Amino acid sequence: MPKLSKILLLTTSVLFVLAIFLGVNSSGVSAASEEDNAYRQINVYSEVLRHIQSDYVVDPNISKVTNGALRGLLESLDADSSYLTPDEYKLYKAGQAGKAQVGLSVSKRFGYATVVTVFPGSPADKAGLADGDIIEAVGSQDTRELSLAMIDFLLAGEPGSTLTLSVVRPRKATPDKIVMTRVLPSAPPVIETMLENGSILELRPLTLDHEHVQQMEQKLKAASRSGNKKVILDLRDVAVGDMSEAVRAANFFLASGTIAALEGQKVARQTFTAEASKAIDTTGPIVVLTNRGTAGPGELLAAALQDNHRAELVGEKTFGEGTQQRTFDLPDGSALILSVAKYESPAGKKFEDEGVTPSVLVASTPEDADAADDDDSAATTAAAPAAKPTVTVDEQLNKALDILRSKPA
Repeated sequence: MPKLSKILLLTTSVLFVLAIFLGVNSSGVSAASEEDNAYRQINVYSEVLRHIQSDYVVDPNISKVTNGALRGLLESLDADSSYLTPDEYKLYKAGQAGKAQVGLSVSKRFGYATVVTVFPGSPADKAGLADGDIIEAVGSQDTRELSLAMIDFLLAGEPGSTLTLSVVRPRKATPDKIVMTRVLPSAPPVIETMLENGSILELRPLTLDHEHVQQMEQKLKAASRSGNKKVILDLRDVAVGDMSEAVRAANFFLASGTIAALEGQKVARQTFTAEASKAIDTTGPIVVLTNRGTAGPGELLAAALQDNHRAELVGEKTFGEGTQQRTFDLPDGSALILSVAKYESPAGKKFEDEGVTPSVLVASTPEDADAADDDDSAATTAAAPAAKPTVTVDEQLNKALDILRSKPA
């Protein structure tokens, strides 16, 4: 690249990051000091780029360096904020409607894509993926170099197409190569189980969209008519759905009180409050189950019931996710997907920052550590992924039953 072109690109990069930084940080309150700080940081960024350009061991690809810096800038805010290059944004705008999936909900942690939850019966479930697995690469692309928006895009594809993931597992020296076939997504209905001779209703929605919350409503009304007053609400691995539907589901158990709130720097605070006319069961004992795969809508519902002293939470601390995004088009065809507001619990804890901690902590049943640290085993993973060990004892459910047995209907 000619020297003049490099200088122009360097200057453009600095100005571009400056515009982003000022746009993110100017709030009207102590704006001058914020801008001064931003300018100081940009001077440092400019100096770093100058040294990379003139002193790095080889002639660097400044465009790649700048794209990486922009991705890092956005990801330093939260996992849901993303920078998309012009080419990536074109693909992103094409959308994923009707696309096939493998049944994974992912976020970014420690720089890599991380499995939030695996949908039961999905290709990912059959391949043995689990909450907390680290996805090192999607195909040949390292997830450290991809925004969350592009990771989601690459996970989707045409029905019947194959997806190859490099997955880092506990006790393995090398990542497993896992090949799956994409299928059109289909969420199973709300799972309803009668326990303790029909005195306890267990509901597991799997997702909190309109259809499944509607099913919850019907089942709760039917249970109320038949005299069932004790409920186990299993929100383990519930990470998908709509926050508004999670608010509606919480209202089934609350006659009054705050369900959640949403607020951002330029997003006026919204408080979601329970309405007595929408409540179904406001007195019967409830235990809510959560785990590391509970995120977003699942966290909102769990926290609403816990903070209003309507239910006891049993299980593990949740994943921690709950933001509202806005997309900003940039002059060169690139884009920012920026979190502009965060959801918080009635107690004022932001899900993205703190998650939800149960009042009764019970770890998931440990999986059999049958995966030896043998590098050779990774070579056979693509042909025959190791199946998840069968869980024979559900300690979290057993604890929930113990709690409900001690409570009058």
